[in-house]
Amino acid sequence: MYSSSLTSSTQTTLNDFKLDGMMIRYSQFVPRLYNFCLSQGMEPGKIMPSRAFCSDESQGFPIILLAKQFGAFPFNHGMVGGIVSTGRHGPHASHGEDLMIIQATHVGYEPENQEFGIYRRIQTNDCHHSSNCGKIAGTLKWYLDEYKFACENIYLEKDSHGQLQISINNLLLHKEREEGLILDLDKLIAIDLNGNAQLIRSLSTARCFKASPAFLKNLKSVVDNWPNGKKIEIGDLLTPELFKFRRQINDEVEGPGHLEKNLIEPMPWIVTHPAPTLASAQILTQIEFDRTYRTIINESGYKNHNLIFISGLNIDISPRNDQIFPLTKFVPWAAFIQKTDGSHSILEQQELYDALMELEVHNEKQINLEHEIQIMEETDEVQISYDFLLNR
Repeated sequence: MYSSSLTSSTQTTLNDFKLDGMMIRYSQFVPRLYNFCLSQGMEPGKIMPSRAFCSDESQGFPIILLAKQFGAFPFNHGMVGGIVSTGRHGPHASHGEDLMIIQATHVGYEPENQEFGIYRRIQTNDCHHSSNCGKIAGTLKWYLDEYKFACENIYLEKDSHGQLQISINNLLLHKEREEGLILDLDKLIAIDLNGNAQLIRSLSTARCFKASPAFLKNLKSVVDNWPNGKKIEIGDLLTPELFKFRRQINDEVEGPGHLEKNLIEPMPWIVTHPAPTLASAQILTQIEFDRTYRTIINESGYKNHNLIFISGLNIDISPRNDQIFPLTKFVPWAAFIQKTDGSHSILEQQELYDALMELEVHNEKQINLEHEIQIMEETDEVQISYDFLLNR
């Protein structure tokens, strides 16, 4: 299965996905997106939009806006979590002359307490909050629990001579485990000249070692002020560079484990992030754009078509009790543009944002949904004949 090579560069990768100054209200983003399609040579009335969104009801408002602005209900390219179903490229290509795909992973946001990852469910009796995106939150739970256990079961202590010792739960010392948080022990524990860990003593459920010089160096400003004999949990001093995760995951591309497979490599940076669901959604968006654009290039059905594939993040602002829809914001990440002659290009985040913001919000071709529904209601009924089936 495809996996982005996110290792120690994950923090940089996350930082490159800018949020500040990049958010566009959906009611202003979608008409700009439509006008962007026109600016790339697409013909009004011949554009078949497609969306790769999660199935969450919070994604309904963006879909309605896409239908209104493009004049066609968008094709469905998405699976839970905003994963792109690339096997649907061919059918999508046959449904329009010009083609637009928007992929967006989503994350909830509660403005009252400025918390990412939750969303008010106004259709419930008590309008309670729940996870958003639920697929991402459900995937993260095991990893967050593993990290929490490690943070609470590794202890740092200065002995009577001021030397730092590290006590590690026995479970965490088993590097051969098939699943779990796997410590990079060489970065935590001092090793003698023979290559052996410098064990100080064995405890009932843990072992105590002399801390490695490299770990000590990184903690110098923290531990210099500790009194001798003080023992503390390692907590957030267990940074992403000190561990990784191992788990048995279904490797099938776009299968049940696809989302988790995308996230497991950068997971140490996700579980230590102040907003893990937000970090997950950003990383998923980046990986899905890279993966999907490569499949688009190789899709025969898309040859000789104008095509735009745009990827970004949907931030679902939790609705008040008196609101029906969220005030969703879109954060663009990148866009792939293909012309009928096969030439193509990519717009990176700032370029894409600037290109969208240069365009008008007004779209004279937008449809009046109420009016179109009324026309459908007033049109003479079409009788469906099936007599030929009865005469077989």
